[in-house]
Amino acid sequence: MEIGIDSFAATIPNPATGLTVPPADRMEALLAEVETADRVGLDVFGIGEHHRKEFLDSAPAIILAAAAARTKRIRLASAVTVLSAADPVRVFQDFATIDLISKGRAEIVVGRGSFGEAYPLYGFAMNDYDALFIEKLDLLLKLRETTNVTWRGRFRPALNGQGVYPRPYQQKMPIWLGVGGTPQSFARAGALGLPLMVAIIGGSFERFRPLVDLYREAGNRAGHAPETLKVGVHAMGFVGDTDQSAADAFFPGWAHVFTEIGRERGWSTATRDQFDAMRGPDGAFLIGNPQTVLDKIVAADKALGGICRITFQMSSAMLETKAMQRSIELLGSEVSPAVKAVLGEAAHHG
Repeated sequence: MEIGIDSFAATIPNPATGLTVPPADRMEALLAEVETADRVGLDVFGIGEHHRKEFLDSAPAIILAAAAARTKRIRLASAVTVLSAADPVRVFQDFATIDLISKGRAEIVVGRGSFGEAYPLYGFAMNDYDALFIEKLDLLLKLRETTNVTWRGRFRPALNGQGVYPRPYQQKMPIWLGVGGTPQSFARAGALGLPLMVAIIGGSFERFRPLVDLYREAGNRAGHAPETLKVGVHAMGFVGDTDQSAADAFFPGWAHVFTEIGRERGWSTATRDQFDAMRGPDGAFLIGNPQTVLDKIVAADKALGGICRITFQMSSAMLETKAMQRSIELLGSEVSPAVKAVLGEAAHHG
């Protein structure tokens, strides 16, 4: 199993002081986080895409390009690219360029996004949410297959054999489908034979098993080999020296972000009781000491019938810079090797 981190480049006020880290300083810290993740042997680092004041990741490809120049081994992915509101040609060119800078470490995780700000910003209608995504994904996959594409759609000017450059370093740059909880999205990923990245930011891992099964069934029906139907999970996660220190470092930022978002969506205020329940044995938060986090990853793998990648959404804890660096180090040096040993041993005996 691959272990990694996803960041939304959160920039939120410190609850104790009310002060916010200056954006340039936050960006410097984010790139240092990627360098640390690379140094301690993590497999992947993803950058989200949001168009809101709480986040600095509206141009993830630029952050990933900066990270590519400062790292040696770690894979670099979007988490997710809001494809419905983007031009697939530009997305492909951006990530092909990252792939060249990194010598073959770029990946694209595409989705429709969990926020709507990108649509009016780029002149698209929210009513076309799904139709935009289907059409643009079709074009992006064609661009991956061939340099000179002939293509026609509703939302973008046609391509009549123009060349799209540069071509990536990898022969077939990975494109994952990022999904939330919509059954049609799981079935679509399976039918296309694309690897699946499931965002599980609440509830339990078990709750998603029927949807993951739907993905695998759709892939099998479409004739895709089982080994190509990869499942990844994006979850809230943070590692500390103790369960308590991990929880205390992560909670304030998480509570701030989810209370603000909840206000827009009519949710109740995020509470410590909710948070503690989610990091308990049945919840989907991977928060605690290395052993606690290891146990929960192994349980998630079992609950979902085998997963190949898990990425930790850590950026709500960015208020604690030292704790953030310590978490990345523990994840790379202790949790990741232990997960690979345990699951490798289980596969060997299975």
